[in-house]
Amino acid sequence: MIKVWDYKDEYKILRKKVLKSVDDVFKSGTLVFGPALDRFEKKFTNYIGTKFGLGVGNGTDALYIALKACGIGYGDEVITTSNTAVPTVTAIVNAGAKPCFVDVNEFYLLEPKLLKSKINKKTKAIIPVHLYGQSCDMKKINKIAKKNNLFVIEDCAQSHGATYYNKRTGSLGDIGCFSFYPTKILGGYGDGGFITTNNNKLFDKMMRIRFLGMERKKMSSGHWNGKYYAVEHGTNSRLDEVHAAILYEKLKLLDSWIAKRRKIAKLYFDSFKNTNLELPIEAKGNKHSYYVYVVAHENRDEIIKELTKHNIHLNISYPWPIHIMEPYKDNVCKNCYCLENTNRYSKRIFSLPMYPYLKVSEQKKVIRILKKII
Repeated sequence: MIKVWDYKDEYKILRKKVLKSVDDVFKSGTLVFGPALDRFEKKFTNYIGTKFGLGVGNGTDALYIALKACGIGYGDEVITTSNTAVPTVTAIVNAGAKPCFVDVNEFYLLEPKLLKSKINKKTKAIIPVHLYGQSCDMKKINKIAKKNNLFVIEDCAQSHGATYYNKRTGSLGDIGCFSFYPTKILGGYGDGGFITTNNNKLFDKMMRIRFLGMERKKMSSGHWNGKYYAVEHGTNSRLDEVHAAILYEKLKLLDSWIAKRRKIAKLYFDSFKNTNLELPIEAKGNKHSYYVYVVAHENRDEIIKELTKHNIHLNISYPWPIHIMEPYKDNVCKNCYCLENTNRYSKRIFSLPMYPYLKVSEQKKVIRILKKII
């Protein structure tokens, strides 16, 4: 069976290092907020290129904490896209704000030209989603945000290691939010998330929010010599020592994995460039990290069905835009026409197998059979 994503070959190669890192944590006597997390936070923050970074429970928490640190809540609006994973919007709603959707462009990314029409007195932030592995046009987005005094919170859940004019995503706005869900470019073996920023005040606030509104350095247990006291309302979102240790080891391989992903993407492009399959485009100034390789075709559903007969199992990212889902459909006008590209893409897009340990023979089989079908 060929899957759109699989971790088993990766684990075979990394198994000894992973198990050793886990064993080291268990032997240390510290399972939460210990040296493994400190070490990973420093390493990943340095990799992204920001001054500050903190590990959290998952990517949704990262976005939520970022929004709350920016003072965003009830009565506020946050602009983002509907062509994204549900957690982007979950975080906005959980913060008490209202999502405001703009359409996407030919790169499947937020179209900056459409932002002006959505900004009003209630707008407090923009969440550009660096979807599928490449960055939104952050120069234009940041310029608009600055003019309108808006926060820019990058959703980097799918763009680990991707660059925009040689700067990594997560270092381009006020705050960057990452997910370490297993399928991600840098994924763990469970949940995990991360937040990056260059703003010291936002960093301090997010550190408190992630830990029940408390200041870790003032805690009474161990060496913290302080009080068990919440200075503001927070939440409970921790990247545990086990996953911090695993991610530290995997981070060493991230750039080589992205190189492999780009090699896989090139073979797809070279194989399908003269067909009627719509292929992803790398935007100007971008280095795409190819979290997924999304293509489009008018006969999408039939193609997926036929590939399944050959034991090739693909998926769609995403078949249902957020704005048509029951909990969120009231955030757009009835019979909405302003998300034309989003609606059109949702009926055509699907993902081909993409992960660093995909065998060349497997990829060539997918290419051969898909070519016959289309």
